[in-house]
Amino acid sequence: MHGRFRYRRVTIARVTAAAYAGPAMSKTRSEVLSESTTKGLVAGATTAGAVAAGVLLAPVAGVVAAVPAAYFAYRWWKHRAENGIRF
Repeated sequence: MHGRFRYRRVTIARVTAAAYAGPAMSKTRSEVLSESTTKGLVAGATTAGAVAAGVLLAPVAGVVAAVPAAYFAYRWWKHRAENGIRF
């Protein structure tokens, strides 16, 4: 009889632990900041390329090049907001 109650306690403990276990930290703060720096550099470079294309080639080329620049800038801002990095 003692063993049966022990089994129930262990089972309940496993279910409770699984229910309340939050997501594990996957990256350290320095890794997140490094990733943010990389994303910022990519966003800045594509924005500079879009401006250069608009000035040197044609305004239409600048508008076309601005689409990926806007996407990368959005991903960078979203990454910073999700990780609590101030702007």
